[in-house]
Amino acid sequence: MAIRLGPNSYGKAEIRLVTVTREDEVHRLKDLTVSTALRGDLAATHLTGDNSAVVTTDTQKNTVYAFAKERPVGEIEDFALRLGRHFVHEFSHITAARIAIDEHGWDRIAVRGEPHEHAFSRSGDEKRTAEVTVGTDRAWVVSGLKDLVVLKSAGSEFHGFPRDKYTTLPETDDRILATAVTARWRHQASDTDWGESFRDIRRILLETFAGHHSLSLQQTLYAMGEAVLHRRPEVAEIRLSLPNKHHFAVDLTPFGLANDNEVFVATDRPYGLIEGTVLREDAEDPGPAWDFRTP
Repeated sequence: MAIRLGPNSYGKAEIRLVTVTREDEVHRLKDLTVSTALRGDLAATHLTGDNSAVVTTDTQKNTVYAFAKERPVGEIEDFALRLGRHFVHEFSHITAARIAIDEHGWDRIAVRGEPHEHAFSRSGDEKRTAEVTVGTDRAWVVSGLKDLVVLKSAGSEFHGFPRDKYTTLPETDDRILATAVTARWRHQASDTDWGESFRDIRRILLETFAGHHSLSLQQTLYAMGEAVLHRRPEVAEIRLSLPNKHHFAVDLTPFGLANDNEVFVATDRPYGLIEGTVLREDAEDPGPAWDFRTP
């Protein structure tokens, strides 16, 4: 029986990085979680324990910190591109690098109605994300966000589904629709205005969720993705993951009370998980943009 080594990579996961820019009295904060992964001619370390080609994960971590000092981090896509290109160009046996970044948001604390120069409060669980794959001759950029919690108290229905002896869910033409949006979109180039693109795509996702009359969360998912592709030509495809954060009307009849969709119990599990991809028909092949393990 023949046995061989398949696709492989290695790196440093979840490097915590906080930078403070002190160019003037108003400080600027960047709070990131950075993960690095490298791929290349690494068979020897797997097969014989020869580590002569291993750029240690400690070196990868230190590179992240040094790059953050040598030059402002800027947009997370740009920072990831700089890191990825460094690893591929610095080490000839490294053929690809994958840099994944989560950016944690902070807001300035208001003091007497004015934002404080150097005091911040965490802005919530939402994170801006970037996953950049750099090869020897090109790069692929996937931007996104996760844990964007949204809810609408009207404008959502769910009915017409098949029923069998195990179905207990009632049909409804008026329900709370809530989810925690994870969205990742693949760019068609690596020279986009990342900040402007992110802010506008986030706005489009929110406005579509709010304004779209939903007959299912699947329909809402498609509408959100379709709106992004219509308005942002730099995006080749968008992948959305929408867990259904269920809100069930409480039965108040034992207490002689009517519940006209006013009192709910929010449950965190189990939950429906709706996922899908919306893409342009003429989108180029994604290559390793989504799956770094692709040979």
